[in-house]
Amino acid sequence: MERQRPYDREKALDAALLLFWERGYHATSLKDLEAALKMKPGSIYAAFTNKETLFSLALKRYFEKNYDEFRAAMEQASSPLGGLADFLRSLGTLQQDNPKCRACMLVKTLLNTTAEEPAIASQAGGYLDQMEAEMAAAFQKAIDLGELPQTANPQRLARRFQSDLTSLKIEAYRGVPAADLMNSAEELAQELEALRQTL
Repeated sequence: MERQRPYDREKALDAALLLFWERGYHATSLKDLEAALKMKPGSIYAAFTNKETLFSLALKRYFEKNYDEFRAAMEQASSPLGGLADFLRSLGTLQQDNPKCRACMLVKTLLNTTAEEPAIASQAGGYLDQMEAEMAAAFQKAIDLGELPQTANPQRLARRFQSDLTSLKIEAYRGVPAADLMNSAEELAQELEALRQTL
């Protein structure tokens, strides 16, 4: 009897992430996971316990990737406000091959979970809260450096910024022309930069 090859956990999680991101939790079947992960049902359960645990790990992977990308962009920026504006602009060039993987997976998860899946909804909501807190910290730094007035509210600005990011991803998901998406991103970035104080 031929033995199944040892699985690569990182590759398996990447494959699960893309599948869940595209189809969502409910629409992804065990057969879909078998094909994407190239694993038999018993191996999937042995490695990840169940579908919900695998989804939770994939969602965590998605969050950490986006969180790290945002933090790296802020660290490399010449100024907090400029970094935030450029991050918006970067979403104007979303080029994923699969249009269904353009919308935010966290938002899609919140919209698709039911009352029977409170843990999944709570996890997605918690990750959105963490992203918002990181964005608020960037706005607070802009205030501390004098880019924004002391009267600016970093939490309110972070909520608006996260909303802008989500709207751009939804536009990309809908398949709007690339030029229109770039224009929308540029308009939002310029609105943000217009808040800058004259130093």
